[in-house]
Amino acid sequence: MATKIPSPPKVGMVSLGCPKALVDSERILTKLRSDGYQMSADYSGADVVLVNTCGFLDSAKEESLEAIGEAIAENGRVIVTGCMGNEADLIRAKFPQVLAVTGAHQYEAVVNAVHDASPPVPNAFVDLVPEGGLKLTPRHYSYVKISEGCNHRCSFCIIPSLRGDLASRRVDAVLREAEKLVAAGTKELLIISQDTSAYGVDTRHETRQWKGREVRAHMTDLARELGQLRTGDGTPPWVRLHYVYPYPHVDQVIPLMADGLLTPYLDIPFQHASPNVLKAMKRPANEAKVLDRIRNWRDICPDIAIRSSFVIGFPGETEADFQYLLDWLDEAQLDRVGAFRFEPVEGAAANALPGAVPEEVKEERYQRIMERTAAISAQKLAGKVGRAMPVIIDEVGEPDEDGSIGATARSQADAPEIDGNVFLRDVGEGRQAGDVLTALIEDADEHDLYGVPRDSASI
Repeated sequence: MATKIPSPPKVGMVSLGCPKALVDSERILTKLRSDGYQMSADYSGADVVLVNTCGFLDSAKEESLEAIGEAIAENGRVIVTGCMGNEADLIRAKFPQVLAVTGAHQYEAVVNAVHDASPPVPNAFVDLVPEGGLKLTPRHYSYVKISEGCNHRCSFCIIPSLRGDLASRRVDAVLREAEKLVAAGTKELLIISQDTSAYGVDTRHETRQWKGREVRAHMTDLARELGQLRTGDGTPPWVRLHYVYPYPHVDQVIPLMADGLLTPYLDIPFQHASPNVLKAMKRPANEAKVLDRIRNWRDICPDIAIRSSFVIGFPGETEADFQYLLDWLDEAQLDRVGAFRFEPVEGAAANALPGAVPEEVKEERYQRIMERTAAISAQKLAGKVGRAMPVIIDEVGEPDEDGSIGATARSQADAPEIDGNVFLRDVGEGRQAGDVLTALIEDADEHDLYGVPRDSASI
């Protein structure tokens, strides 16, 4: 008589916030899948719904509370986790129906809460988890989180109170995870943390054995080892560094980019350039030296793309401070820039600072910085027209009425979701997400490139 396999409980997930929270969600789902749970893509099919919240800004908290309310209305059995977990009293006061509330990266606690709400069904006959774990991103790129928490005490940020001080993962554990992801089909590794440059500081850069050699828990050692990985076709994966503070040792990874071991891309959260504002933010204020270093990085690796984000309208920011930032951006010529209007968040020291900037002034400055950086981006992208460059395909479209197939791709200067795209025409049949090919760039606008696979170009 055949053994009837019982139906396992199903879990739904709403994941909010930054890529670091997305990695938390993937780890939670991977553990639940290994415990026998199935995943549900909608509320109606889930026995319990997890809401992984963001609490970085008040607007993010509002979004999280709305998501919790929607999950309760649509399903009724809800477990809350993530950065807003440290405000359990607020959540329970607004939503007394929630089954449990756990904090950020408390994987065991949230998994136990799911077990209590909807116990797993033991089944020894089914292999539940793929080698690379469960992913919420496309198969061809993966986020790899190398540490939790942060040792900085920036006046506008509450991350240390949400996620604690820096806690680095073992370097061999990070490399093993990356190796498994690449073996499972990942073509692009996005290295994330709150402060990637500080990786290993808390463990005094302890060494571990990896592939028969000693490797330090240090950003440069980690980057060098990641550059040794190879995909199934023998090519190195793209390795992209995010949240890199410009410590002196960052200079050491630029030659790795020039040698092709790292993707020539740095995501550096400068936040501002005016010394007065940086001091109020409790950030390093050596913007002149940074400009010299950027020039040196470009001398070593001309193709390096630098992205950053800036806070506009910080308390005490004068028109002169803002103009200083605009002038600095003209000099720095950053490739990708994001800007955020300052928003008070409960618990941040910046809330008590004098000189609040009126909302209409914030908006006017935000529009000005966006116009300035869009012009810089348009000029830099126009310089790429006529060049051939590697791109990775994210999505392949359907044939049009003429049978032509287009695709959305990215260059090495473009991280997924936050930067631009390369829109390709005439990619031909058989292409799929994750394919890396050489594209001839035919046109550009303020943020995106347009091209054609080189083997389809009319040369």
